[in-house]
Amino acid sequence: MDKNEILSPITPGEVLYDDFMKPLGISINQLARDIVVPPNRISAIVNGKRGITADTALRLQRYFSVDAQFWLNLQAEYDLRIIKRKIWSDIEKRIIPIKRADIDPILAT
Repeated sequence: MDKNEILSPITPGEVLYDDFMKPLGISINQLARDIVVPPNRISAIVNGKRGITADTALRLQRYFSVDAQFWLNLQAEYDLRIIKRKIWSDIEKRIIPIKRADIDPILAT
């Protein structure tokens, strides 16, 4: 397990708060008002209790001029790291990969 897998993954909410809201002096309530969502949604995202949905990503794109895909990628990466911690060792034990030679012709197309 590498260092990135040992450390707790950074939540998308931490990125939203630390890299966008805090430097710009934007409160949870202000962001919620400005992107027209309930304050509890932003609070839950910032506190790592809720993920960033496509709807929220589009609103953040419009507000911060940062592509929605950026927000969705943060969420997907976080989700993957969390689930990998929980089930990867079981997956490695229970699933036998097919031979690379069998898959190469498919990947080449």
